Amino acid sequence: MTETLLKNLRTRSALLRTVRDFFYAADFFEVETPVMIPAPAPEEYIESVPAGQGKFLRTSPELAMKELLSFGAGRIFQIGSAFRAGEFGRKHREEFTILEYYAAGWDYEKLAAFTAEMILRAAEAVTGGSRLSLHGKTVDLANVEYITVDEAFRRYAGVSAFEVSAADKFDELMVLKVEPELGRNGITFLCDYPADRASLARLSPADPQVAERWEVYIDGMELGNAFGELTDGFEQKKRFAAAQAFRRAHGMLEYPEPEAFYRALDRGLPDASGCAVGFDRLTMLLTGAEDISQVRFC
Repeated sequence: MTETLLKNLRTRSALLRTVRDFFYAADFFEVETPVMIPAPAPEEYIESVPAGQGKFLRTSPELAMKELLSFGAGRIFQIGSAFRAGEFGRKHREEFTILEYYAAGWDYEKLAAFTAEMILRAAEAVTGGSRLSLHGKTVDLANVEYITVDEAFRRYAGVSAFEVSAADKFDELMVLKVEPELGRNGITFLCDYPADRASLARLSPADPQVAERWEVYIDGMELGNAFGELTDGFEQKKRFAAAQAFRRAHGMLEYPEPEAFYRALDRGLPDASGCAVGFDRLTMLLTGAEDISQVRFC
């Protein structure tokens, strides 16, 4: 174990304490849900890790935390392991740490402001200020930018996000043209994804072409993904059925139906927003680490 890793693990510990204190102060309570689950959410480009005996290691605690919302949990957060098969790289490991949180009664805009404040306070606590030195430039986390997905594609790729999504070139241009420009001077929230990329987000009542979804970026790195949560059980089941069909067509694992989550939808989910943040990536940014192996023992 290197001296750098030990130093970063101490910073990681301080960050964990700071983040927990921030959530407690905002009247969230901490929960723990199973890591080994009977049915992951069927996502088109994320593969779970089979755990044997017909179960899987969770790709996120999302479905279980929404079950808690259906029982009236209100504001909850969780920090723990998640797993995604085949992911390995500078910013990826098959096992990683996720910070996930939900707030009943909050819209996705309020959750964005809360998230920006959480990141800023975390930086101030563990680095002493809001400014980070990253790749030869200064990034000030006190600067917060909101930009729609379509505006970002037009600005940085010269095309409409709706057109490239329909042409199946969205992900390619996102990685090559758009993401590197996000969060260059501070925190950027990339908001209002095309409706065909809604996932578990509800469509905007103001504009059904887009979903109430944002991702947060710093220095070109995606840190988190958030939704104004979809509460319509019929629509959610329809989306999951389409995702399962996509997975079958591409030879991906077949998942059982998430029956417990469906029961939660039938009970009724409150209007809520939720976010998942890559805790390892946040630690990388606050320590200046270039590889995830420098901030976690893996």
